[in-house]
Amino acid sequence: MKKVRTLLKIMKKVERLLKGRNCIAFVDFEGTQFSHEMIAIGAVLCTLDKKGQVKAYKEPFKMYVRAKNKIGNYVTDLTQITEELLKKEGKSFYDALMAFKKYLGTKWKKCLFVTYGNHDLRILNQSIAYNFQFPKDFCQQFQHNYADFAAFISEFIRDEKGNPLSLIHNCELFGVELMEPAHDPRSDAVNLARLYDAFVRNVDIVKEQFKRAVLHTNHLPDPISRVIQKLNNGESISPEEYDLFVKDYLK
Repeated sequence: MKKVRTLLKIMKKVERLLKGRNCIAFVDFEGTQFSHEMIAIGAVLCTLDKKGQVKAYKEPFKMYVRAKNKIGNYVTDLTQITEELLKKEGKSFYDALMAFKKYLGTKWKKCLFVTYGNHDLRILNQSIAYNFQFPKDFCQQFQHNYADFAAFISEFIRDEKGNPLSLIHNCELFGVELMEPAHDPRSDAVNLARLYDAFVRNVDIVKEQFKRAVLHTNHLPDPISRVIQKLNNGESISPEEYDLFVKDYLK
């Protein structure tokens, strides 16, 4: 019965995230090192069932985008995207977004755009600032129907220092099979989609990780930490024992 109640609470959180939508575009933008302009788009469109679980994955989308400014050596080393590659295969910002819009089909007006972290939204906004031509309706739809899954999942899962986990570390935690290569926008988008689906399907992992996350919350008073530690160890705690913890703390 406790598992059912926990599942219902988690599903309510997911429902608030989705706001009645039955499709998600999981997106990853790569950007330049200093101007933060878009140089690549990776995405995968997923349809959901009534439980919010992924029912179907569309073939992933990937496109390179020409930027106004230089990529930067750090980004090139990380992503293997070079100036020569963008000159050869890159599209204009307008054409790349129109191709992305076409990939989504009629669902571009209905889906939720989900990224891991808010830097992707910054990349979109910076690219808009550097370009006179861009599909305004599509960009506005993205900006108004956007969610940061890193912020969402960090409410439940954090490391022992209370810090959010990276996309890769969360995927490893849930046993998600990672798409390669790393730091490729298409791979990152697919891995994000798989992480979302694993989160929705694995309430027991979420519950156990949440218990640990609460314990490692910053600035948690010592008496509360001691109580949570005992409960996480499967031990019982009485009101009298809690009162002793508080007295020790206030000495």
